[in-house]
Amino acid sequence: MKRNTALLPGCLLLVGTLAQATELVYTPVNPSFGGNPLNGTYLLNNAQAQNDHSDPNVTPRAAASSLERFTSQLESRLLSQLLSNIQDGNTGSLTTDAFIIDMVDDGGQLSIVITDRVTGEVSEVVVNGLGPL
Repeated sequence: MKRNTALLPGCLLLVGTLAQATELVYTPVNPSFGGNPLNGTYLLNNAQAQNDHSDPNVTPRAAASSLERFTSQLESRLLSQLLSNIQDGNTGSLTTDAFIIDMVDDGGQLSIVITDRVTGEVSEVVVNGLGPL
């Protein structure tokens, strides 16, 4: 068998011209370092899922009893009903264990006064521009 050695350099030259290299470019993933901002939530959720450390200063909260859940849902429903009554022009108040809530509609200005029964602290929320639908 006779080898044709004249074709070998030509083949090597042809293969060498077909191979091309490009510059390597690093693209960060973390948005804090210039990555895509849409990755932020995904990265944070993964980090929180892997975090097995807990703050020793935080006391664990006991699960709410059925009565506490029912009371919370009832208070939420009553507040919702009170807000619905405001839309109809009716005012009212709600007293819970923790708060006293007074709602008054004064000609398109809704005033909500929230009083903390424990500390006596009062907060007022005023919303202007309410009118009939």
